[in-house]
Amino acid sequence: MTEPSVFFDDAAAYEAFMGRWSRSAGTLFLDWIAPPKRARWLDIGCGTGVFTELIVDTAAPAAVFAVDPTAVQIEHARRQPVGQHADFQMGDSQALPFPDNTFDVVVSALVINFIPDRPKALAEMRRVGRAGGTVAGYVWDFAGERSPGSLLRIGLHEIGIAVADIPGAADSGLDALQSLFERAGLEQIANKAIDVTMPFASFDDLWRAQMQSFGPRGKAVAALSDADRARLIDKVRARLPAGPDGSVAYSARAHAIKARVPQ
Repeated sequence: MTEPSVFFDDAAAYEAFMGRWSRSAGTLFLDWIAPPKRARWLDIGCGTGVFTELIVDTAAPAAVFAVDPTAVQIEHARRQPVGQHADFQMGDSQALPFPDNTFDVVVSALVINFIPDRPKALAEMRRVGRAGGTVAGYVWDFAGERSPGSLLRIGLHEIGIAVADIPGAADSGLDALQSLFERAGLEQIANKAIDVTMPFASFDDLWRAQMQSFGPRGKAVAALSDADRARLIDKVRARLPAGPDGSVAYSARAHAIKARVPQ
C-alpha cells in the first residue's frame, strides 16, 4: 500500500477517534460472517489491532496473523495485550507474505478502499485462503458520506472549505464491493449494510473525538480562523440535537461483504 502515512501515521490519534467505531462495527461484522471456531485467521490492514483483538476475544481462533504496511501501527499493536496472542508483522496487501492456501478466514476491516490496487489485493486474499474458506471485509460508506468522519467533512463543505477526497471512496458502495469480489472469482458472495450509532456524553465530547490530528480533515480544521471554526461548530451542532441530559448521538454506516474461496 502506498503513502499510508497520509491517514495512519499517528496510531494514538487514530485509536482515540476510530477505536470505538471500529469495535462496534467489527463486532456486528463478526456476528454476520459467523466464522468457524479453531480457524486460522489473517487480518489485512490491521492498524492498531482493534479488529485483531475482536477476533482473538470472540472467534476462538486457532491462530491469528495480522499485517499492515505502516510500522508505527504494527509497533502500537504489538504493545497491546493482543500482541501476546496474534502475530503482527509488516506486510503489503498486494503481495501478502504467506503461501497459498494458508488461512481459513481472510478479512480486511475498514481498509479495502484505501488499497491502491484493489483487484490485486483481492486476488491475494483469495490466493492465501483455503478452498472453501472465507474472504470478507467491510469499509465505511464514504461514497454516501456515512463514515464517522463525514459529520466534519459535511460541515467543512457547508462553510466553503475543500477537503481532500477519501481514497477509493467510489469503491465503498455495496455494488462496487460486490463487483470487486466477483472479479476475484470468489463464490457465494453476500453483502450487508451495518449501521452503528455512537453515543457521546455531550457535544464537547464528540467534538474532542473528531479533533484528532491524523488525516486531512483534522489538518483542515486546525488551519481555520477562529471565526470559521465557530461557524463549523455551529454547523455540526445543528445536525446533532442534544437530549435532555446534553448527550448527543451520531450514526455511521459500514458496508460489509463475504464470500467463499472456490473448492
